[in-house]
Amino acid sequence: MDLTISPLARPFPLLPPIDGTKLRVSRAGYKDWDRCDLTLVELAKGTTVAGVFTRSACASSEVELGREQAKLGRARALVVNAGNSNAFTGRGGREAVEQIMAQVAKALDCEPNEIFVSSTGVIGVLLPLDKARYGLNAALEAETCGWVDVAHAIGTTDTFPKGACASAMLGNTRVHLSGIIKGSGMIAPDMATMLGYVFTDAKVDPGFLQEMLCRANADTFSCITVDGDTSTSDTVLCFATGKANGELLADWESPGADAFYSALLGVCRELAQLVVRDGEGAQKFVAITVTGADSNESARRVGLSIGNSPLVKTAIAGGDANWGRVVMAVGKAGEPADRDRLSVGFGGIWAAREGQPLPEYDETPVTKHLAGEEVTIEVDLGIGEGRATVWTCDLTNGYIAINADYRS
Repeated sequence: MDLTISPLARPFPLLPPIDGTKLRVSRAGYKDWDRCDLTLVELAKGTTVAGVFTRSACASSEVELGREQAKLGRARALVVNAGNSNAFTGRGGREAVEQIMAQVAKALDCEPNEIFVSSTGVIGVLLPLDKARYGLNAALEAETCGWVDVAHAIGTTDTFPKGACASAMLGNTRVHLSGIIKGSGMIAPDMATMLGYVFTDAKVDPGFLQEMLCRANADTFSCITVDGDTSTSDTVLCFATGKANGELLADWESPGADAFYSALLGVCRELAQLVVRDGEGAQKFVAITVTGADSNESARRVGLSIGNSPLVKTAIAGGDANWGRVVMAVGKAGEPADRDRLSVGFGGIWAAREGQPLPEYDETPVTKHLAGEEVTIEVDLGIGEGRATVWTCDLTNGYIAINADYRS
């Protein structure tokens, strides 16, 4: 499959190394491609972990096991397989994950439930045990690598590697966060998006880390959509090695807790937006802001109704300022709305206010706005204080071409 780099791509940032992590990649050969497709991140003893996972009723064994492991709050390694999702593969799929966990646990002298596994790619194909075993042996013997190598290795239809970083002061100690993510299609927020990983050298209680990750997820990964389809494998994990040797972040009263959360939120937001920028076939990055809703959650659902509408997305692709399609998407959302209070705009220019078109509305500047790569849609429901921003992309012929050719 020939994948051209998205016009919305961003350069891979210089991510700081995180003390307590060792990054390695190898070629397991899950697909017929000339690239690394297995990632192994070794984590220091004492690393805590938090995770959010897909709510798909057809979740992979990796997700089912990961949910249980995350409750224990400790981790020693992460393994990511690219090219094969190992989802919908029955008992054999679970055995493949358990084999990977056992193999890495033996090498690191730890418990298997401290080894987290993610797989991404074609659904319904059993992860080949021989290739997984070979790839892991190669990774365990490989030289350590950098974040960009890992970001490339976890990708499938991604056209560019994605990463983000931040830092925060916890008292007198500066801590760092580095994150990577993969995702391009089958993106809809039924918790998060595809596979994302954040690593920090801060010392964080696992329960508090889980609380912060869930909160950050609600405003980032759960606010993006490419195509309205939720993956069987969606996973976001956050690992805290504690190697910065600062004070333990135990709750919101801990010194620096707010600063750390702000950094985590920023990394998650950047990673989420990068996935949208790499949406399959995307030519435009779209931010949809909904205000005046019954609640923040209601505003988010209205925003997603707009962002998931093929009619809205194709209008954006064609540069058509068809605000009637936005009205349609608001009306079908199933959320509180009042036709006679609804306002719709593009690029900060209102086309309709309080249930009717504005007589002075000039479509010329809006058409110019829609011709750019960055598009905004504004909706005010006029019934409350709820607000949310959702990020999506346009829907083009490129999306069809990529997905019609996905397995061939």
